[in-house]
Amino acid sequence: MSDSIAAGGVVAGSGEGTRAVRAGLPEPVKHEPTLPGPVFAAHFHLPGEPTGPYTYGRDENPTWTHLERAVGELEMPGREGVETLVFASGMAAISSVLFSQLRTGDTVVLPSDGYQALPLVRAQLEAYGIEVRTAPTGGDAQLGALDGAKLLWIESPSNPGLDVCDIRRLVEAAHARGVLVAVDNTLATPLGQRPLELGADFSVASGTKQLTGHGDVLLGYVTGRSGEPMTAVRRWRKIVGAIPGPMEAWLAHRSIATLQMRVDRQSSTALAVARVLRGRPEVTGLRYPGLPDDPSHQVASRQMRRYGCVVSFTLPTRARAERFLDRLRLVDDATSFGGVRSTAERRGRWGGDAVPEGFIRLSVGAEDPEDLVADVLRALEESSR
Repeated sequence: MSDSIAAGGVVAGSGEGTRAVRAGLPEPVKHEPTLPGPVFAAHFHLPGEPTGPYTYGRDENPTWTHLERAVGELEMPGREGVETLVFASGMAAISSVLFSQLRTGDTVVLPSDGYQALPLVRAQLEAYGIEVRTAPTGGDAQLGALDGAKLLWIESPSNPGLDVCDIRRLVEAAHARGVLVAVDNTLATPLGQRPLELGADFSVASGTKQLTGHGDVLLGYVTGRSGEPMTAVRRWRKIVGAIPGPMEAWLAHRSIATLQMRVDRQSSTALAVARVLRGRPEVTGLRYPGLPDDPSHQVASRQMRRYGCVVSFTLPTRARAERFLDRLRLVDDATSFGGVRSTAERRGRWGGDAVPEGFIRLSVGAEDPEDLVADVLRALEESSR
């Protein structure tokens, strides 16, 4: 194989679309499919000493291997010494980092405005004797809580408020204090930002969202530089068995091939929707990092290549928000985000986010931009009556 060709046939320096299409593919074999089908196996033939890559289904699987290589090539293209581990869900991936790195007496810094399951995680950490400090994402407020910590957890952009912090600045400050840094990269995807290139120790994401993008797979992953921290994450996965099924892993790998096309379309349409919402008198608290006047735009533009598919805003009342959602025709009222079909929901219905009753998280899909914009405007008009 030529020195300029990486595994899967990706030429060094290739564009992101080329990389996404070919990431993680094995070397071609005559009469075999380009992307081998899922390997369903609880055990493998293993005569003699238990050596080799595949021994038991909870430890490794060839289908995971292809997917893990693909994600690694997107998170840190062209770099050696980086490994990825896939999990059964985003929460499984998040838990693997937190609970593999922290011990009783340690301190972790979490975002106070992050994913709504983090309060549940906090309660479990504290039950294990781990001190939890929190601070908002915006304004790099977590800097003030770093002293004496073992791990800093960053979520940027934050979900659902879409605040952004200066990842490189926080990483440098954390490392100067001997603090490990994990970044939840779910909203950005590796095509939006690469936390490891910004210095982070772990890039963690829910592959359920835009990475796979079709709303039919639960998946998570952790990417990090090879070493003891990642070895501990691998050990945790083995202990708790938080592994993806081979079919889910195969579907995820298949879906990554269209990631660049989906991300570009969804990001550009999200900006168009945000621009329209900016001119509506009933809309307040509009956030989208791609808007030049968004409070996070300057920081986001230094570290993000794309601004994501999620737009958040607030309507005057809970009733107005619910009428708006009911009158949308091209947007499903559903939780999650990142899919090719647009979704939206009133986040206050879950009770876990500190948001107003009329707060809407809108995930922009791959519909024609003019159709989606027209649907949003029509729903706003009809919901006012």
